[in-house]
Amino acid sequence: MKFATLRDGTRDGCLLLVSRDLSRAVKSDDIAPTLQRALEDWRSVEPALLERYATLNAGTVAGAFVFEPAACMAPLPRTHQFVDASAFLNHGQIMSRAYELDPPPTDRSVMIQRQGDDFRGAREDYSFPDLGDQCDFEGEVAVVLDDVAQGVSREDALSHIRLVMLFNDVSMRGKLVRELKLGFGFIQAKPAPAFAAVAVTPDELGDAWADGRVSLPLHVFRNDELVGRPNGREMSFSFGCLIEQLAYNRNLTAGTVLGSGTFSNEDHAAAGSACLAEIRALERLRYGESRTPWLAYGERLRFEMFGLDGQSVFGTLEQRFVRPQQAAIRNTTA
Repeated sequence: MKFATLRDGTRDGCLLLVSRDLSRAVKSDDIAPTLQRALEDWRSVEPALLERYATLNAGTVAGAFVFEPAACMAPLPRTHQFVDASAFLNHGQIMSRAYELDPPPTDRSVMIQRQGDDFRGAREDYSFPDLGDQCDFEGEVAVVLDDVAQGVSREDALSHIRLVMLFNDVSMRGKLVRELKLGFGFIQAKPAPAFAAVAVTPDELGDAWADGRVSLPLHVFRNDELVGRPNGREMSFSFGCLIEQLAYNRNLTAGTVLGSGTFSNEDHAAAGSACLAEIRALERLRYGESRTPWLAYGERLRFEMFGLDGQSVFGTLEQRFVRPQQAAIRNTTA
């Protein structure tokens, strides 16, 4: 199934089912008012959602309308817990070589507790206060879980993945080093992430969902120029491993979002990169200096992932980076 959340003036929006080809949608708030509620009551609402999804794809459901990502919020506009991993060791190794840092651990992923109260939508302008913050992007996927018991094994963990999402983990590199030295995690270095409008159940990925990984390239464009298309198959730690690690000594509640970390491939010359920090690190290794600039006001980003059938999986995540005043005007009138 494919889900989205229609902006309706409430904090959590209205649950939509979206057709497999992303062309049509239908309100489903009579089954579950929000996606969060659907996750909490998954076993009881899944049969009705599956039945409606089938009729939506068959073109026989009543009340269907043209799907407009610009009318949607993030699939989950907010959640109780968001944790981001760094599951692509290649990315950490590049950064370590470029800046002479300790290499990342190879027995487990780095994980960061993140904010869960403000997830941005797929067509919202993104404001940041100062160019000196060194605005960057990070192309990732995330899974959304149902209730997970403490101590779950990596084999059983995969059965708790209800949804997969595509997102941009916006980063302010100018704040990052200072906050790393403080030792208590990121605040200003990691503001709100932005998500593609559609969340999908793993079965929608077909054979591309394998071994707890999304084995598809993530296309990242900066001002219409392709900067990378790294493939998720090189994720060093599967989502099963990440869930096992996260749930080692805690229960996870329905709606928990767990990110993969920046996509990164060993053959970066062919695959490119999914974030500017990696591009700049590779330039430093090659030329002795970083040459690619950080994001500036007015620049645009586009993220998209296509399935094995060539169909867009999550829809397009498109962002324009602006001063705060511009974002307030644009997003209020959207």
